[in-house]
Amino acid sequence: MKIYTKTGDRGQTDLLGGVRVDKDDLRVEVYGTFDEVNSFIGLLRTKLDHKHEWQNNLHTIQVELMNTMSHLATPQGKENLNTLPLPDGMDVFCEKWIDELEGKLSSRSEFFVLPGGNEVSALCHVVRSQLRRGERNLITLHKQEPVNRSILFFVNRLSDLFFSLSRAATEEAGLTEEKWKAFLFQREA
Repeated sequence: MKIYTKTGDRGQTDLLGGVRVDKDDLRVEVYGTFDEVNSFIGLLRTKLDHKHEWQNNLHTIQVELMNTMSHLATPQGKENLNTLPLPDGMDVFCEKWIDELEGKLSSRSEFFVLPGGNEVSALCHVVRSQLRRGERNLITLHKQEPVNRSILFFVNRLSDLFFSLSRAATEEAGLTEEKWKAFLFQREA
């Protein structure tokens, strides 16, 4: 079987069920963004030792993202064709991991930190920001065609999780987070 089909040469692609849409269709944009996220999670995993304590959970997230993308590639009216599981309970999975990570940190959570620290922390911030972009597009899609709520919950918790992972990676490396302080205007007397 050849990897190329030439069916997309005119700027269209198939959704699940054979529905043809333009490659810049919002649904394609949404699952394409989560494909980017999944690729960067794969890159993050290569930066960790294969026995690192995060590996299994990150693998689980990658599998659930693949399942989620398949649901996002399924247009309304074709849901019965998709037999892959929805990410039911993945929001709770993420919450438990966040609580575990935050419980081990020596300092309280700062919501405004400059992305960086080390390579692993910076990659976690890249994933977090991609997830936020994907979530914005997902909400737009949800307004047009309702998306299963478990997908909305999962994606929202994932960005929080990758923020906590970035903090944990920074601390694990013995580094200090660079906190961002907003410029405050002085009041005139």
